[in-house]
Amino acid sequence: MNTVSQKMMKVWGSLGPRFLPFADAATPDLPLTRLLRLSLFQVAVGMSLVLLVGTLNRVMIVELNVPASIVGIMVSLPLIFAPFRALIGFKSDIHKSALGWRRVPFLYKGTMVQFGGLAILPFALLVLSGGGDAGQAPVWVGQVAAAAAFLLIGAGVHTTQTVGLALATDLAPPESRPKVVGLMYTMLMFGMIASAIIFGMLLADFSPGRLIQVIQGSAVVTIVLNGIASWKMEARRRDNPNQATAHPDAPSGGFRESWEAFIHGPNAMRRLIAVGFGTMAFSMEDVLLEPYGGQILNLSVGDTTKLTAALAVGGLLGFGYASRVLSRGADPFRMASFGALVGIPAFLAVIFSASLSSTMASALVFGFGTLMIGFGAGLFGHGTLTATMNAAPKDQVGLALGAWGAVQASAAGVAIALGGILRDLVTAYAPQGWGGAAAGYHFVYYLELVLLIATLVTMFPLTRRRETILMQGQLTGS
Repeated sequence: MNTVSQKMMKVWGSLGPRFLPFADAATPDLPLTRLLRLSLFQVAVGMSLVLLVGTLNRVMIVELNVPASIVGIMVSLPLIFAPFRALIGFKSDIHKSALGWRRVPFLYKGTMVQFGGLAILPFALLVLSGGGDAGQAPVWVGQVAAAAAFLLIGAGVHTTQTVGLALATDLAPPESRPKVVGLMYTMLMFGMIASAIIFGMLLADFSPGRLIQVIQGSAVVTIVLNGIASWKMEARRRDNPNQATAHPDAPSGGFRESWEAFIHGPNAMRRLIAVGFGTMAFSMEDVLLEPYGGQILNLSVGDTTKLTAALAVGGLLGFGYASRVLSRGADPFRMASFGALVGIPAFLAVIFSASLSSTMASALVFGFGTLMIGFGAGLFGHGTLTATMNAAPKDQVGLALGAWGAVQASAAGVAIALGGILRDLVTAYAPQGWGGAAAGYHFVYYLELVLLIATLVTMFPLTRRRETILMQGQLTGS
């Protein structure tokens, strides 16, 4: 890094212990400045998520008139790679390298794939917009190219996030690992907030050309951030530099044996089911929030893009609150359940915002509901992540994080696709008097309320089991 970057990182690190959640995860061997530098890969991931789920879906649906069902399917295409996150984590656990690296090669590959998707996307949008000579190309060419770009970006995000989190866990001592992973996800929220605000400012005067410039700039920033994040994070081998060997902590068996050992752990399957239900409940509206604000509440592109920042701020507040409470020994399953409870009034506020006559009042209620959705999702995500990390065997850190991420990403992909499809179907076939253009959106929001209730039902035995263990421990101690 140059002198300016080093000074900025030192200033950021000095402020961390006072203002950043999870800043107490730093240790003498792993200072906060190094943790923050590593966390830059999460900033790049957050930037891509804002583009895919926030800005692009609204532009494609509202400005480019692409059907919401097609957009929902495009945004959910990363679902194809989501189940492979567990395999990616396991492969990085056992990777053999003459340099002694096992995470950095995968982080580099994921970065290049993500960059490739961002490089293709502007040309796809040119065809979809019909500007200039691109207007002579068939529409399906733009749609196929956009789908390929979304697929590559998603594959890169899945790879870099899984391996980056595993690398962060490797570098941290066992007692600090949950906090370190929490810090990584907090930086994801920071990345989403900053990106949403910057994109909102750059796209205030929207044009297809301006959007293409934003995407191209994001591709370059992704390379820079991930390069800084991975620089000198893994030490090179000094013994037998010409011989490729596995890491000393790598599991000895194959993927099947490691997966069987993990999935048969205490309540592993119930935890993953709860993660799936909760993630679907908090993700089905992702592709619809900004179009809902533009089509139903008449908000501008800049205003609806800032909603993504509100969602990220809520998630950041949720992670910060969960960090404070869980560090005192609270039950992570109870924290996740509390996040699901918060989501219920949040979605009701979003639904209610459409019935207000004042545009300003509708925008405020809608923004508050979006903020609380993010807050509930932050509580739920941190609770389930902490529970997963607490139960992860020492030699299966990558696999455990990959399994959690695979279920979360798969559930989010399915939910996003269903959200767009159900919105189109209900809007097209709903009887008159069901709310007009808002009927499709409201149907999806009500379905998310049902999923939140299902999440609470699934989590209830886990919280009861925790209470039983604590009571048995108190009786034994007495």
